[in-house]
Amino acid sequence: MHVRARKNMEDKKNEMHLDDAARVKVLSPGMMVAKRFFRNLLAIVGMVIIILMFLFSFVGGAVIPYKQSQVFYTTDEILKDYAGATEIDQYQFNTAEGAELPKDIYSKTMLAASNGKMVFESRNGGYYALEEIGEKTYKVYSLSEAPKALYIKMPEYKSAVEDGASSFVKDGVTYYFSAEKNPTFFVGTEIGNASMLSFTAYDSKTKLSYEFTTNSLMAYANGESSFEADGATYGIVIEGDAINVTLNGENYALLSNMNFNAVTSGVYLTPEYKLTALEAFAENATEFVFADADGVDVTYKIENKNGQYLIKKNQVTRVIDSYAAPSKEHWVGTDANGMDLLARLMYGGRISLLIGFVVIFIEVLIGTVIGGIAGFFGKWVDNLLMRLVDVIYCIPAMPLYLILGSIMDYYQAKPAARIYMLCIVMAVIGWVGIARIVRGQILSLREQEFMVAAEATGISTYRRIFKHLVPNVIPQLIVFASMGLGDVILSEATLSFLGLGIKYPAASWGSIINAVNDSYVMTKYVFVWLPAGLLILLTVLAFNFIGDGLRDAFDPKMKR
Repeated sequence: MHVRARKNMEDKKNEMHLDDAARVKVLSPGMMVAKRFFRNLLAIVGMVIIILMFLFSFVGGAVIPYKQSQVFYTTDEILKDYAGATEIDQYQFNTAEGAELPKDIYSKTMLAASNGKMVFESRNGGYYALEEIGEKTYKVYSLSEAPKALYIKMPEYKSAVEDGASSFVKDGVTYYFSAEKNPTFFVGTEIGNASMLSFTAYDSKTKLSYEFTTNSLMAYANGESSFEADGATYGIVIEGDAINVTLNGENYALLSNMNFNAVTSGVYLTPEYKLTALEAFAENATEFVFADADGVDVTYKIENKNGQYLIKKNQVTRVIDSYAAPSKEHWVGTDANGMDLLARLMYGGRISLLIGFVVIFIEVLIGTVIGGIAGFFGKWVDNLLMRLVDVIYCIPAMPLYLILGSIMDYYQAKPAARIYMLCIVMAVIGWVGIARIVRGQILSLREQEFMVAAEATGISTYRRIFKHLVPNVIPQLIVFASMGLGDVILSEATLSFLGLGIKYPAASWGSIINAVNDSYVMTKYVFVWLPAGLLILLTVLAFNFIGDGLRDAFDPKMKR
């Protein structure tokens, strides 16, 4: 009996009354909204996705060892230009020891050889003469005025004038004269030679003397098989277009009418290499094989462009690791610029999410203030502010974005400045919808009894608007903002895809997709754009799930 009585007393003690604090807490509107929200499975999924996106973007970006603009390189064998060869069409000069050729010797020699006037005046004021020693082969002399004498009456001079020559020999001395009516007579000092042949020593350390080049040119022009120079006897062996000069039966130098130039400075093209190339040119071959310094045969490709030959070979080169497939080093691969896609997705998520929240915050702030003032005061204030809303609605957003994008491109705005400008412009264009929602709600709420009581108690206008009316609109604002976040992120992605948003090297999800603007790349390298597209899709869906959950939680009657 006593046990039953004690149990009844404990049951009464544990009973919850309507005015208990715990009972009030359970029945509070905030708790009821939270319970309804967390009962919505899709809203929970959306919350989890957004949390994961923030962790991925902000925590992942801090943990990953790569930066968003870090470029990665790899080695690859690429067919690159190695050398060029062209038929010599300008005179090649060799200068005598201690002599100096004038700067305009190239043009003056071409002109003198074409018009037959072998004495000419240089721009430096000096006189020079050419002596032909073979076909397109000359000796170059520097002239000085001869001692005064009656050269004009000498029969040798008259004979030279009749023959159209510019020089004559008297007592073993060669005299040159100008072609004027009152000619000036000169004596010459040999300073160089000119020909349309190039010299290449078989030993890269050998320096060919001026005497060697002059005597070899003269011997070749005269059809001789040997010549003397520098105290040695050299032989001449002609093989096609190539002229080999030998010393003691060994190749010493190569004369050729083709001029070879290596693309990379410091590369020495040996005579053996040139001979092999010349044979390939003569046979109109598209490639030839030549052993490198290590004895390994290398295939060289030939491109003939109107007599100008371009020689290419496969070379191991350090190149940007573009479109690298996902691997241990790069989990998502690399983009066209060799940057790690995972790092750019993380850093790009920061910008996309940041732009979304900043734009929505500014939109809500401006829309709440404008809509609250218009709805509370009504009359001419409402008309004025709503006409402003109509004007903003009439502004075409895309042309405005195009104009601002062009302006920022012209002034080469930095990526950070573009982000701030993009946030401001999107917010200024997008606040009008919130303003209309707030205005409509406040027009309804200001006629309620609690507002009449607030006015009767003398509460200030500011407190009545922002302490009593606006808080009653917050549920609708939260729903609008949560669903609008997805629209802002989509808008930013669209603008970046069109090249009007975030610029390289900064990354956003939209700009990552924008980098894939080629159908071939889009189909072959799906891993470049698909992750960014999935992140945008998941983020927008998550915000929409959250918005739907908040709408159903605040107003259960709207749930279907």
